[in-house]
Amino acid sequence: MNRTTPALLLTAVGLVAAALPTLTGGQASGVGRVHVPSAQSASSVPSPAAFGGHATNRYFPLDPGTVAVLRGRDGRARFRERVVVTHRTKRIQGVRTRVVSDVLHRLDGSLAEKTRDWYATDDAGRVWYFGEATATYDRRGKLIDRQGSWRAGVDGAVAGTIMPAHPRPTKAFRQEFRKGAAEDQAWIVQRDARVTTPAGRYHRAVRTFEWSRLESDVVSTKFYARGVGLVLERDVAGGHEVFKLVAFHRP
Repeated sequence: MNRTTPALLLTAVGLVAAALPTLTGGQASGVGRVHVPSAQSASSVPSPAAFGGHATNRYFPLDPGTVAVLRGRDGRARFRERVVVTHRTKRIQGVRTRVVSDVLHRLDGSLAEKTRDWYATDDAGRVWYFGEATATYDRRGKLIDRQGSWRAGVDGAVAGTIMPAHPRPTKAFRQEFRKGAAEDQAWIVQRDARVTTPAGRYHRAVRTFEWSRLESDVVSTKFYARGVGLVLERDVAGGHEVFKLVAFHRP
């Protein structure tokens, strides 16, 4: 079991706390009371029987056929991202997970990154993250690496939570865990946020701050809208990445 070090937690919380007044226009609920739990043990993952396939999470829906298109930048580089909830499934640790395709192109059309994520919603409405197979490419289409890939149950990797059933401030959780490869964490700071993107205006959105133990100086904020999912993300410390939802299609 791996635990967040006090120094790392203080660094992330300090960066987040410093950004909150500007980002929220006031005080976010629960500042100063955050606790990031240790990685869940394998026994904390519900049994396959707890995934009946009928529950949904309104802030992270997994309806097959859903397509989200985002545009963004990382510094001067510009990108177009297409996320598709496919009809494919993959069984991991006895759980039938939903395969989500996430493909990132540069503005010149060249492939930058291609990922298959594996999610599953338990009967309580909690969305679990069971891993990803990711690959990055240069402008000529040559594979650069597969860094960040992981799968629950392999090499000590543990499934995490991508969205709680009832997200609320100041809930904090691990999203993924494979030591040295995938160590993202999240902290919910709002559930009544308003956000506007080229795709529309959203109310009562859930807002998180997210960071990784592997890049502890980088903190991003993300907005999840009801019935849609992720609509906006941007770095607030240590980075220059911004992505906004520009189109959304429900099946």
